[in-house]
Amino acid sequence: MFAINDLVMYGSTGVCKIVDIRSESFSGTARDYYVLLPESDPKATIFCPVDAPPSRIRRLLSREEVFELVHMLPEEGVPWIEGDAERRDTYRTILKKGSHRELAGLIKTLHQHRQAREKAGRKFHLADERILNQAERLLHGEIAHVLDIQPDQVVPFIVGELRMAHPETAAGEPAPQEAPAID
Repeated sequence: MFAINDLVMYGSTGVCKIVDIRSESFSGTARDYYVLLPESDPKATIFCPVDAPPSRIRRLLSREEVFELVHMLPEEGVPWIEGDAERRDTYRTILKKGSHRELAGLIKTLHQHRQAREKAGRKFHLADERILNQAERLLHGEIAHVLDIQPDQVVPFIVGELRMAHPETAAGEPAPQEAPAID
């Protein structure tokens, strides 16, 4: 159970602050709800049942978990699905669940597919681009919040971490943007 002022990840909304826990009767039956304010839209209010499945609401990653996730990125991935409708539905489910590992794998898979299409002189599908953008917004937003950096500093941070951990794979690659210092 969470408490007032806890920061959580809520589904495909992203980082939210719990501002209240109260009983409401939206469908005729009283239930306890977390009242959430999304960091991305402080004017919005979300009511999440206290007994919601853990796949809908979870605690933020710790700093240690962020570093572990970054260092396991080379091994992460989700399968590419050829059928547009099946791919869209499967990848949207990943977005809704908000699992940081699945999001990281989804981002990696979509980036690889976009690079392959660009190399072949083909365009990346708009639906895939939207899913990629949403996955990056969710994962980068959480990492940025945990490390107290801006979301646009997440990719340089990840590249810098991976280069330090795997210097042998960085040969011949262009230098990343300067990575932010993380205490």
